[in-house]
Amino acid sequence: MPAFRQVGEKQLPQEIIFMAWSPKRDLIALANKVGEVLLHRLANFQRVWSLPPNENTGKEVTSLAWRPDGKILAFGLADTKKVILCDVEKPESLHSFSVDTPVTYMHWMEVTEESSVLTSFYNAEDESNLLLPKLPALPKNYSTTAKIFSEEKSDEIMKLLGDVRLNALVLGGNSEFIEIYAYGMYKIATVTGVSGSCLGLCLSSDLKSLSVITETGDSTSVMSEISYFQLDTSLLSTYLPEVTRMARKFTHISTLLQYIRLSLTCMCEAWEEILMQMDSRLTKFVQEKNTATSVQDEFMQLLLWGKASLELQSLLMNQLTVKGLKKLGQSIESSYSSIQKLVISHLQSGSEALLYHLSELKGMASWKQKYEPLGLDATGIEDAITSVGSFILKANELLQVIDSSMKNFKAFFRWLYVAMLRMSEDHVLPELNKMTQKDISFVADFLTEHFNEAPELYNRKGKYFNVERVGQYLKDEDDDLVSPPNIEGNQWYDFLQNSTHLKESPLLFPYYPEKSLHFVKRQMEGIIDRCLQKPANVIGKSVNQAVCIPLYKATRSEDSTPRLFQLPFLWNDKSSNLHYVLFTMSDSSSSRIYILRRHTDISRSVSNGLLAVEFGNFLNTTNENFENSSYSCLDAHFYDDETITVVLKENEEQEGKERILAQFPLSLVYTKEDSPEEFNGTTTKRLDEQSDLIPTNTVFLESQWRILENMKAQYVAVNGFRKVSCVLSSNLRHVRVFEMDVEDDGEAEEEDDDEEEESSSHHVPGEQEELIQSADNQESVGNESADLVDAVEDQESNLDS
Repeated sequence: MPAFRQVGEKQLPQEIIFMAWSPKRDLIALANKVGEVLLHRLANFQRVWSLPPNENTGKEVTSLAWRPDGKILAFGLADTKKVILCDVEKPESLHSFSVDTPVTYMHWMEVTEESSVLTSFYNAEDESNLLLPKLPALPKNYSTTAKIFSEEKSDEIMKLLGDVRLNALVLGGNSEFIEIYAYGMYKIATVTGVSGSCLGLCLSSDLKSLSVITETGDSTSVMSEISYFQLDTSLLSTYLPEVTRMARKFTHISTLLQYIRLSLTCMCEAWEEILMQMDSRLTKFVQEKNTATSVQDEFMQLLLWGKASLELQSLLMNQLTVKGLKKLGQSIESSYSSIQKLVISHLQSGSEALLYHLSELKGMASWKQKYEPLGLDATGIEDAITSVGSFILKANELLQVIDSSMKNFKAFFRWLYVAMLRMSEDHVLPELNKMTQKDISFVADFLTEHFNEAPELYNRKGKYFNVERVGQYLKDEDDDLVSPPNIEGNQWYDFLQNSTHLKESPLLFPYYPEKSLHFVKRQMEGIIDRCLQKPANVIGKSVNQAVCIPLYKATRSEDSTPRLFQLPFLWNDKSSNLHYVLFTMSDSSSSRIYILRRHTDISRSVSNGLLAVEFGNFLNTTNENFENSSYSCLDAHFYDDETITVVLKENEEQEGKERILAQFPLSLVYTKEDSPEEFNGTTTKRLDEQSDLIPTNTVFLESQWRILENMKAQYVAVNGFRKVSCVLSSNLRHVRVFEMDVEDDGEAEEEDDDEEEESSSHHVPGEQEELIQSADNQESVGNESADLVDAVEDQESNLDS
């Protein structure tokens, strides 16, 4: 029986350019050339969901990475320069952020370091959950952008943050671009000084060092140089508990800003264009009427004497109509009520939570011994708190405007509705006909304030009137409000303006009566972003280049396909705190695969830091000529900390010669006995110029290999935790999926059977039941609980057919 059991095979319609196994589940994420992101299940390579490209996110996928818990998938897009975080359960964007340059590689790691301080922090309940009410879910009936917070029973913020243990998404791109995002959400480091385009990244699980593979070379040059860098990130490691606490706050703040942004989006959608109908009709009335009487006077005459001019009658009865007036009144009431609810329940809740987390961050910044080295600035945080206070003030102002407008419009429409019924000589209900002197005075005040013609407003907005006052707060413009609130006679405002000390007091939030809610929100976001950007700059500047090893020169590919599948490949061994680099060289010794390993602690060295591996002839055992390697390596990945998976081809590939999927343990390479000599070359010179000095081990595979029949295999993606692999052909469309540790499972089952036989005879009926069940499963083709051997035979027969 072959070493690896094939469980799926498929020809895909589009060329695959990225593939990555989920670290915790039998799921593999794929991205194809047309920009579609796909999720497939191990069983029969069944598709779970697909996320098609669109204008908002982007169409050119350049990188993929899973969060270590397997619940969120991240991917980068070149055309929009965005990074999208997608929920594994459904093809929806949970979070996105923009970067300065397209991401060419991303790596998502989890910190494994333990300490008493960290353990107490991990086990402590988040106080914000106890002190703050849960954020209300956003309404589902507005926009797809609001789906992230629209589930009633799920806490989307906690889903985004994941486990308390720190994880970091590391992004690399062109032009010396490397950034680290805590929890995949907020930037905590901007690394500079590493030249070239990033081909690989690996941040150690103890946060002591960052390994980077880059490609440098002139755009006009045919050749490029591949180099390895090891960067010292010891500041993150030294202040790990502080970095974790700070990053947790940063991501809370980032998520709350997104919640506020989406709440405001829902408010804008709740406001309808029909609400501007009154302004448009009145402007048209001014332009078409022949009399010199103002619009305000026309309505005043109707209010006081019950008589309207022929032109006003035409406007009301022919253009506005009784039915149109009722519809307009209902739309205003419905729209204003929805906006009012969103402000009270969502905008204010999110703002208060934001104020809480920023205040806690300010307290952390006051502990200078712990947080000042990380760049946390108390002054900047105070400015951020002040900006949130100004936003809350503006939201309260909007509530007052909504409340006032609803009362005004309700009284105005009730009066106008009765007046129009009288014009049409329809019956007026007695309850509608009652109007007190107070009601008349109220409508008169409304007409005086809102029905004044404003020629300067026409030059600015194309309308003479601004009867509707709520929409101006929701416009995403830098212009001042068309009709700012009337603050004349406001005793508190006058008192503050006349008091020198209170006017500049840090205890009072600044007030911007002339600005819209959107403007104040953007101002708040900018101040918070600048405040939280400083730690990223400080931590980034602390990262120093410790090692630079030029590896080899490579020919630039004419194909624009991203280079995810191509070596070199980086791996972090968490148990031994080692970084491994797998690579091949474009020279006469390309049949070798090279393994470079470095300790994550820059100050420590390792033995056998650089070795070459050749593969002996294991298909034809009668051939005893092992002087030259019989196979060259097409692709290689670490299966787990102790095993490497490779795709091999025979050096003299002929018609009928198949390619091979194989695995070998590192113990075959780093043997204690007969250990190879140390590399005694220099790291200032390229390794491909010193290949003869690199110690070489020849590996002879015994059972862990399988011939890939009828497939020109080229690339492989593996997951040692789930014991699976996916092989992709050179045409990027043909995939095969394998379970890798089948034989071990079978041996374990045999051992269990032997133990059962030796134990006691009362286990025999149970064994018979298992055999009967196995027979039943064999008869039902495709049953997932079938016996292992039956499943293998079924799969092979299906493929042959």
